[in-house]
Amino acid sequence: MKRASGILLPVASLPSKYGIGCFSKEAYAFIDKLVEAGQSYWQILPLSPTSYGDSPYQSFSSFAGNPYFIDPEALVEEGLLTKEECEAFDFGGNPVEIDYEKQYRQRFRLLRLAYGRSRIAENQEFLRFVAENADWLEDYALFMAVKERFDGAAWNEWAEDIRKRWSFAMDYYRRECYFDIEFYKYLQFVFFGQWRKLKQYANANGIRIIGDIPIYVAFDSSDAWANPEMFQFDGEYLPTAVAGCPPDSFSATGQLWGNPLYRWEYHRQSGYRWWRRRMEHCFMLYDVVRIDHFRGFDEYYSIPYGDETAEYGHWEKGPGMELFRALRAGLGEKEIIAEDLGFLTESVERLLEDSGYPGMKVLEFAFDPREKSDYLPHTYDKNCVVYTGTHDNETLVQWYKGLDEESRAFAEAYMNNAATPDKEKYWDFVRMAMMSVADTCVIPLQDYLGLDKEARINKPSTLGGNWLWRMTEEMLTDEVIEKIRRLTEISARLA
Repeated sequence: MKRASGILLPVASLPSKYGIGCFSKEAYAFIDKLVEAGQSYWQILPLSPTSYGDSPYQSFSSFAGNPYFIDPEALVEEGLLTKEECEAFDFGGNPVEIDYEKQYRQRFRLLRLAYGRSRIAENQEFLRFVAENADWLEDYALFMAVKERFDGAAWNEWAEDIRKRWSFAMDYYRRECYFDIEFYKYLQFVFFGQWRKLKQYANANGIRIIGDIPIYVAFDSSDAWANPEMFQFDGEYLPTAVAGCPPDSFSATGQLWGNPLYRWEYHRQSGYRWWRRRMEHCFMLYDVVRIDHFRGFDEYYSIPYGDETAEYGHWEKGPGMELFRALRAGLGEKEIIAEDLGFLTESVERLLEDSGYPGMKVLEFAFDPREKSDYLPHTYDKNCVVYTGTHDNETLVQWYKGLDEESRAFAEAYMNNAATPDKEKYWDFVRMAMMSVADTCVIPLQDYLGLDKEARINKPSTLGGNWLWRMTEEMLTDEVIEKIRRLTEISARLA
């Protein structure tokens, strides 16, 4: 990757009239702001539909797009909705916080109105889209339609015949849920059409999209329901073990993610066919892909199914370099970022080196004077991506406030900035990241804006209160844009 920089901002965090960021004119305006600021990248979180907990890392599908991101105003322009209908729905009144319950209850009602007027079955582009994406779309649309019939219950709670995909049950639900199935296909058609236009606009203006691929899929997903052979399931299609992380600085009891683990021998025997298809799909959506939890491909943490914490898991061997050779053979050379955060063993470091992918450096992990740190800028080589923090971290302002005296003194000595007022210290960390030797630097927008704890995106191992923050149009002022551009220029990262 060339020497460049970008900004991390989830699509959901964009401003919009309808309670959550989407592919609206505000998204195009944000791209314009990135151009003005001299940036090369817009990094986002997964575009997948969110499920329980509202996390984009726990999705109903690895391939589908989030219907919340569909722009209602574009549907008004198509004549499928009226402005009055859009404004009649209550999407939440807080401009800096998403109300997911209102999104769920209101947005689908609005989208069903558009679908009912679309005459979509006569649309040749729609029919072509369905045919081209049948390998995942048929299962996803049926999964969502059947889930509605069972009042939103997870698929392991469905009737046995459809839970186990017996042929007569599949035929029955395809007939009984025909229009619901078509509705979910329609949503994907609209989603991908709107996203394609937005991405083309970004690329035409020199902005490349960095997307995110979670290593795991959710248990309650069409992926798991339609492909149980790919996962460590028992005879009743329940997990025998689930994913997570051992106890660490984020959580004393570890992180219990609950995702089903892969049956890697099956994937190996299939030539990693599903993984090649998944990555190919990602590179249709994004220009650069960040692989979440890269170390899990070397060794993954296996927690007995039913445990309430991650304390009693153990490590198992992953597919290693064999998977990435298969991806390279199938897809060619692609731009990939490896999320290699956390405790790294020699074998993980060797896997990163063998892959050639740039790893990640996070400044918020750097300033503990009691231990040696690979996150301090003087330790970097060029082939890495530096962040002040990620979506899982505190904002810089929040983090700095919480530093103990020893760590704060070390940071001030390292940067020689003891004279900088505390309320402006965040900018020194941003500057240090931008001036580092790392080829790529990505800064969360909250850290450019100097926002506190109210703007944190996610706190790992917690449920509720996450994925909520939104920016307002007034936050990203011309003054801030000019300041970002000037720093980008003097750090030789200007697009």
